[in-house]
Amino acid sequence: MYLKKLISLILFFSVTGIFAQVDSLKEAQKVEVRYNRDELRKELDKIFSDPSFNNSFWGVMVKSLKTGETIYRRNSEKLLHPASNIKLFTTAAAFDILGKDFKYETILLANGRIEKGVLLGDLILKGSGDPTFTNKFCGGDAKKLFELWADTLIAKGVWAIEGNIIGDDRQFDNNRYGKGWNNELNSQWFSAPAGAISFNENIVEIKVTPTKRNFPADITISPNTSYVIINPKVVTVDKETYTDIKITRDYNSNVISISGRIKENSNIYIDYVSIDDPTTFTMTVLKEVFENKGIRISGGAISINNYSKRIQEENLFPLYKHTSINLTSIINEINKNSNNFFAEQLLRTIGLEIYNLGSAENGIKALRELLDEANISPDDLVMVDGSGISLFNLVSPKQIVALLSYMYNYGNFKDFKASLPISGIDGTLADRMSNTIAEGKVFAKSGYNTHASSLSGYIRTEMGELLAFSILLNNYLVPTSLANYIQDNACIKMVNYKRN
Repeated sequence: MYLKKLISLILFFSVTGIFAQVDSLKEAQKVEVRYNRDELRKELDKIFSDPSFNNSFWGVMVKSLKTGETIYRRNSEKLLHPASNIKLFTTAAAFDILGKDFKYETILLANGRIEKGVLLGDLILKGSGDPTFTNKFCGGDAKKLFELWADTLIAKGVWAIEGNIIGDDRQFDNNRYGKGWNNELNSQWFSAPAGAISFNENIVEIKVTPTKRNFPADITISPNTSYVIINPKVVTVDKETYTDIKITRDYNSNVISISGRIKENSNIYIDYVSIDDPTTFTMTVLKEVFENKGIRISGGAISINNYSKRIQEENLFPLYKHTSINLTSIINEINKNSNNFFAEQLLRTIGLEIYNLGSAENGIKALRELLDEANISPDDLVMVDGSGISLFNLVSPKQIVALLSYMYNYGNFKDFKASLPISGIDGTLADRMSNTIAEGKVFAKSGYNTHASSLSGYIRTEMGELLAFSILLNNYLVPTSLANYIQDNACIKMVNYKRN
């Protein structure tokens, strides 16, 4: 009993100390003091020497884009896990290699002649990796896009398909996940599989609604599709009991188990789960939409990898071509909202553009030329995915600042900078540095992974000077909120930088 009380007291005072430091940072943010270079260095040294991070490792670099001088450095050449800051490399390369006006094309092809409203053969969907078949980019309902396709076929006089609906996903390889990804997390929405054909970011939405006490809860999925099998085991409990729901999907399976309890009269519980096999998932939903629109289909919804017959490419003819939004809008989604799925799709698209096969390896290989141009040795860093999920990624603050400097001097800086979250305004920084002097002056990509936090981008000082900076933190054990406050306070100091 004494030991339990002692542990409780230690935890209480530790947490109390942390929040006291956070409060002091909030107060510091209200003070506007101009710092010359030496004063700024002292302030930043003080911030990054916070005792709460004695067991952690900070890597920092700040550079003036006006003069090229290094204003501050701390372990700037050490390789650290950058978390989602790896997206800076993915999106910079996309602007550089694909161009801001690049668009994906997805084509519906007929494998047979059309007679009296009947396609005498298969309908083939040829994908190129378009990640935008989502609710956000399809008017709030991703199925609306497939309904448009159905209407187009009907307008062309096609009312029946005497064959299969086949997804041709051969533009990408079959490695759906990044190197070093944790298999235990593959059912999570943030690590959904990549694919040349995808729908709804390859996730489904699960809604659990309470009913009467001791009765099963109502469970719905969206999109509502037969591709996913639900194993529901959630019961409604009395108001005094807390809600506790567990949702899992077995590896290489689309059986989703939902178990636990939900409190009577409580709000609807919402969660998201990734699916397995994006191509078959997409084709199943497409077939269901077509049939609901009145198009009769005699065959099944399958991936081309499961199709036994050989398809003669020269015999195919297009029925419809869908063109995506432009690359700039896609990159905005990646950087503003740290969209892992979009980033993985984009990395593979870069590989497809340069080496005719979309794979993470080809995408990273294509990045090497950009790294050389940015004076970053490709052999001096480790990049294995496009999103930063993998803990195998290793990058230094100096390398990130070199990339940011390259984009400023030679890249599509206007659109690249505009894609980054803005402090206190939007994206992942919407709630950070608000109501401080730094609000609206920090344009940076945040990142988070297991015991890793990062923030890198550009800062416009009060004197109008533009800085490139990178702050990487590894091996911390305190709440992430405190890491954010340390980063934010450092940014506020940088905003107040003035030249001697």
